[in-house]
Amino acid sequence: MILPVYIYGQSVLRKVAEDITAEYPNLKDLIENMFETMEYAEGVGLAAPQIGLSIRVVVINLDVLSDDYPKYKGFRKAYINAHILEVSGEEVSMEEGCLSLPGIHEAVKRGNKIRVKYLDEDLVEHDEIVEGYLARVMQHEFDHLEGKLFIDHLSALRKQMIKGKLNAMLRGKAHCTYKVKAIK
Repeated sequence: MILPVYIYGQSVLRKVAEDITAEYPNLKDLIENMFETMEYAEGVGLAAPQIGLSIRVVVINLDVLSDDYPKYKGFRKAYINAHILEVSGEEVSMEEGCLSLPGIHEAVKRGNKIRVKYLDEDLVEHDEIVEGYLARVMQHEFDHLEGKLFIDHLSALRKQMIKGKLNAMLRGKAHCTYKVKAIK
């Protein structure tokens, strides 16, 4: 089922999400709905707060980038109770966008190496070192679990330059091809 994506201004996007237990109702269905929503909106990642749930669940599908990044062929994973334990490596600047911020794309600096802890869809715990593009996507998505958006990493000048677009979203004027839930 395709769910509406919550856009800038929705309070759930600014809350720190909660860990869930193995008994969380319909978790497998939720994960599949998140994948379907993300893929319909042509995203590569989606965090539960972006569909209105303040829980620590993220889905990432990098298979769509496998022409440019062959190592991501077939990459489609869910991350439950995900936490970044450490960010390291070289800081790399790359343009980012977000389904919750339609029409905004800005360069963001992030470390190119992270250590993460999470449960997979089978609730098996992982503690991994992740590098490169996946590390960037994970940082972006896991930021949502901390109540942060990629625009929080921008300079004051860049934030000022996108203020008009942000204010339009606050007025419910987001233009995108997928279902959204804006402030009314």
